[in-house]
Amino acid sequence: MPDARVTNTITGRDAFLRVLKDEGVSRMFGNPGTTELPIMHALSSAPEMGYVLGLQEAIVIAMADGYARASGKLVSCNVHVAPGLGNAIGSIYTSFMSGTPMIVTAGQQEQGHGLTEPLLYAPLVPIAQPVVKWATEVNRIEDLPRILRRAAKVATTEPTGPVFISLPGDILNNEAAIDMGEATRVDTAVRPSDAALDQLARRLLAAKKPVILAGHEIATSDAFAEATALAEALGAPVLQQTVAWGAHFPSEHPAYLGALNRDQKYVRRVLSDYDFMLCVGADLLKMSVWSETDPLPETTKVAMIGQRDWEMGKNFPAEIALRADVKETLKALVPLLKKLGGAALADRAKAAMAEIAPRNWSAQRAQRKAKLATPATTDKPLPAEWVMMRMSEKLPKDAIVVEEGLTSTTTLPSYFPFRDRNSFFGNVSGGIGWGIAAAVGVQIAEPKRRVVAVIGDGSAMYSITALWSAANQKLPVIFLITNNEGYQILKNRLKLFHGNDTPIGMDFNDPPMNITAIAQGFGVAAERVDTTAGFDAALDKALARTDGPTLLEVMVKKA
Repeated sequence: MPDARVTNTITGRDAFLRVLKDEGVSRMFGNPGTTELPIMHALSSAPEMGYVLGLQEAIVIAMADGYARASGKLVSCNVHVAPGLGNAIGSIYTSFMSGTPMIVTAGQQEQGHGLTEPLLYAPLVPIAQPVVKWATEVNRIEDLPRILRRAAKVATTEPTGPVFISLPGDILNNEAAIDMGEATRVDTAVRPSDAALDQLARRLLAAKKPVILAGHEIATSDAFAEATALAEALGAPVLQQTVAWGAHFPSEHPAYLGALNRDQKYVRRVLSDYDFMLCVGADLLKMSVWSETDPLPETTKVAMIGQRDWEMGKNFPAEIALRADVKETLKALVPLLKKLGGAALADRAKAAMAEIAPRNWSAQRAQRKAKLATPATTDKPLPAEWVMMRMSEKLPKDAIVVEEGLTSTTTLPSYFPFRDRNSFFGNVSGGIGWGIAAAVGVQIAEPKRRVVAVIGDGSAMYSITALWSAANQKLPVIFLITNNEGYQILKNRLKLFHGNDTPIGMDFNDPPMNITAIAQGFGVAAERVDTTAGFDAALDKALARTDGPTLLEVMVKKA
């Protein structure tokens, strides 16, 4: 046989990047190791694939999560073999809970070499499988494009979420003639049948006191306008779902009452005023700690619209459950309600909106602000609620807030208005350490808007090296770290649940942290403040700076 090369061959590493680009991926977030060197080698000749370096794998995933949630785009994450994938699992879990469309890859030892169980080796697919929609390993170079195409399709199909691919080194380094395939996208922007819509409309009209529960699919389906039209047509008040991990309804709309919390007794008391609740793309009363109280009153019946049928009837029965796109469904439902309800519905809605006005979000904010005392100039540390109010006043109208402050940010939703679907991002899973890294990805996705990350000191320490990535990318993120010198939420719950006011292992004051110095060590401009004048001046200075990140370490009272 003549020693001749096939001229249309391509290496696995180059095919990997080419298919990702064709699938619309323009950002790769990663932390490389030896098994990822083939991809890093290929990236040197593919500058269009913007690579963002994170200094630990959990940070890599969280940055990518923020980017994908803010941009709506498919994103690529490349982490390192078994220990690196292990580091990433907590963040992948968060992405799985939020339905973030991402392709997570990890380099694997060459096929055959893994049999010898070399350093860093473990089967990767079983590690990833519980926290992704699909996980697989490439065993033939010819299958690489097909697997990538399938992964992109699975990640972007509702309900969206992360997928995982293990990439053996020989697959990446080998060369073959490969069919690169083509992209597939599944259109899930569907509405229910006419009969189902008619049933839902008539049930809503029959309700004496309906309420709307707004969820994250209002944001992901870009349905702010349709959701407000629904509230106006019905004259129904709107509550945000119990886990407020996004901007799910415009806060300043007259129908908006605010977010439910995760106190079962409180939620039951609130919902007892309503005989019918329409859950629009929402998690139905997801809670945190156990309670003997059921949050849903027996007198409050439920209907649900959304893409995640697993959530429908999971814990509470739904009279009507429609698996459909929120935007398309509401576009059809609102005109039908108006047609069936006629002038009587319009009059009823007008009266209901007038009744809501004195107790809506805007009225609550004004009342709360009037009662909030301005700290004295010598008062230190600062009350967290005053910090949230003052920050909300000073931010530009198009600012984006990324929040993971737990106790110090409990009042933030009372002051910061959600004006569009990208104005707020919160942590969906409850696992801390997401926010400070996610803010980096959000700012990359939204370069023309100002991102402010409001993060607790405990959360910040889980992923503090994300500050370096923000400085490396020269992003104008403002990191507002509320420092109350401990895990305040645990101290509060220890006292509430167990009557114990002597916490162990929950304080950071021996020695005290100097988060300002840590940030400066990563090349971030930073300042510690503990007075009203200091906070105002520091925030003004941070907002004026646009050539890189700023960190404000705000000392707040323990509460």
